[in-house]
Amino acid sequence: MFKLKGIAAVATAIAMLLPISAQASDKSYKLVLAAESGDRNSVNGKAVASWASMIKEKSKGRMKVNVFYQGELGGQQEMFDQLVKGNIHMMLTWPQTSYDKRIVVNYIPYLVLDWDDAIKSYGQDGWLRKLMDPVYKDIGLKYFGPFPEGFGGIGTKGRYATSFEKAKGIKVRSQPIFPLPQTVQAMGFEAVPIDWAEVYTSIQTGVVDGDSSNVIYWDYEYFRDQLNYFVQSSHNFASYSLLMNGATWEKMDAEDRGIIESAAQAVIEQQFKNAKAEDDKWVAAAQKAGIKYIVPNAQEKGAWVERVRKTVWPQIEKELSPEIMTQVRANASTPK
Repeated sequence: MFKLKGIAAVATAIAMLLPISAQASDKSYKLVLAAESGDRNSVNGKAVASWASMIKEKSKGRMKVNVFYQGELGGQQEMFDQLVKGNIHMMLTWPQTSYDKRIVVNYIPYLVLDWDDAIKSYGQDGWLRKLMDPVYKDIGLKYFGPFPEGFGGIGTKGRYATSFEKAKGIKVRSQPIFPLPQTVQAMGFEAVPIDWAEVYTSIQTGVVDGDSSNVIYWDYEYFRDQLNYFVQSSHNFASYSLLMNGATWEKMDAEDRGIIESAAQAVIEQQFKNAKAEDDKWVAAAQKAGIKYIVPNAQEKGAWVERVRKTVWPQIEKELSPEIMTQVRANASTPK
């Protein structure tokens, strides 16, 4: 894996990768773009490759983008750190909350409850987009928008659960990002925060009984020989973010910014069109492969929604400003 040593090499090369000045649109750029997860053949991998290709085409070759896929530049937190520092210029990632707890808004459980609400909230003119823009700016990042995948679930082997009571004793991996471990814990599972690169081995060796909070694609594509069940709990809406280092962005002139942003928006718009169909495709593929796909009934899901909002939302409120939480409560989906 291309880890700290590789990151250091990227950092050393930054002076050569970026122009001294970007006062006119005749400068050449070589930028580093990374996907936190997904190989080159995954949806994420194809998305970053498309972003890079469009930037090169729109700039007539002045702006070249070196693309790195999952694991090639390190782990989730490490890569996000390098994005903030400017050693990675652009990234498709689940943003870490280590720099600003307000990023927790991305991960509020049971915030939206169906696809219509998700598209309305996360879309270009959605309230969440408007809420998150200034948060990323304060960290020193340019936010282009969300890259939605769909609703997360619980993939397990041996047994599954659709209620708090039945979940007792089932250990599931959780992304090490607040409040995702707290969410699956509130649902009754035992949450074990593990970095993505270590999930397969952890399931294989019994450290955990499964994975949580990912859309079914990831559990099918990477763990289908280990998992028997996928419960569509839909406790989180899985959405990556397209981000750019703010200092790099500020050095560019309006034309070059426009090239990068228009390409990012094209990627985002395409994903919004494709996300549900893509998720449905992998549900069918998982079922064909022998993974039992379970959708909790309205009563079971309602009980989880009530328990999680009652338990986890107050924890989130302590990390956010009253103004943000007021907006969250005003715009959150109402259980049907």
